Amino acid sequence: QVCISLQRLLVPDDQVEAVTAGLVARARELDCGPLAADATDFGPLINEEAARRVEAWIGHALSDGALARCGGLRDGAFVEPTVLTGVTEDMKIASEETFGPVAPLFRFDSEEEAITMANNTEFGLAAYFFSRDIGRIWRVAEALEYGMVGINEGILSTEVAPFGGVKESGIGREGAREGMLEFMETKYMLMGAIDK
Repeated sequence: QVCISLQRLLVPDDQVEAVTAGLVARARELDCGPLAADATDFGPLINEEAARRVEAWIGHALSDGALARCGGLRDGAFVEPTVLTGVTEDMKIASEETFGPVAPLFRFDSEEEAITMANNTEFGLAAYFFSRDIGRIWRVAEALEYGMVGINEGILSTEVAPFGGVKESGIGREGAREGMLEFMETKYMLMGAIDK
């Protein structure tokens, strides 16, 4: 339900099964329940309507050929952490902001294909990727059409960095110096002929 949470997971073809197995194992370990309980890892969505929307998008993906490797069920405002494979770019879950506990995995073959897939959305708030290759880090980070990019980190929000997106994810920035500029009026003054 956080606006900078992952919406789509792009995974290299040769790593899909390992990533899927890891996500499924972790999702099954999560204890879902009321937020006040100490043991709870995962709470309800904001309301039942939001949960029904997430359930519907999971349903659309499944009817279009995706496979739920775990989760997918809703109980009131709770949606089980769900891992989907076989997801394609023409599915609704690929183009809408989910705001729910769904990890749709998309396969890619090359860096160029991954960048094209990542940018193939009207949204552009935050993107994340993992690499140890410094050349790839610079290429991919610069090519991603997002206002914020996390590299080898899953949490990028901090008060000392500008927060904001591009495309349909907004204009301008909050936080840091850039956020202050939104509240300032620049005055331009041109002086001439002071010596006359």
